[in-house]
Amino acid sequence: MNTDVQKNIVETFKKLNEIFSKFSENEINQIPFQGSWTPGQVVQHIILACSGYPKLFGGKTEKTTRKPDEKIKDIEGLFLNFSIKMDSPVFLIPEKKEYSKNELSLELLRIESELLDCAEKYDLTLTCLDFQVPGFDKFTMYEWIDFALVHTQRHTHQLNTIFQYLTKL
Repeated sequence: MNTDVQKNIVETFKKLNEIFSKFSENEINQIPFQGSWTPGQVVQHIILACSGYPKLFGGKTEKTTRKPDEKIKDIEGLFLNFSIKMDSPVFLIPEKKEYSKNELSLELLRIESELLDCAEKYDLTLTCLDFQVPGFDKFTMYEWIDFALVHTQRHTHQLNTIFQYLTKL
């Protein structure tokens, strides 16, 4: 399971980095249309949402009494449905400011590295007890990593849409 998880992490971040690298330094701070975040804010949101996994996985856990991937279908069904507009929890709303493309890129590398490390180091079948996503029950480590990746895939899709909007002449 862990090797597949690691492949998925690498693939997800490769696609994210591919689209993010297409934006110019100027474009990452442009609001593409009313009600949208800038590309920099989208990436900062991903960083906020995917941070803290080593601390979460190193916290309180328990043996899981269900299939460790039971909630994956629900997570993917919700977050990969691009027709649904979602509101971010307040603590994941990115600051309105000028972002540095290089700093964001370095943070994405850090997050990817942390997730790969977690996937290698921990028993992903354990349930994390210290935090849960609103509207969901507690996740296993496997489901947490899937959540990070599916959430990142959702926003990679959003970045592709923003890029098309900003670069259409």
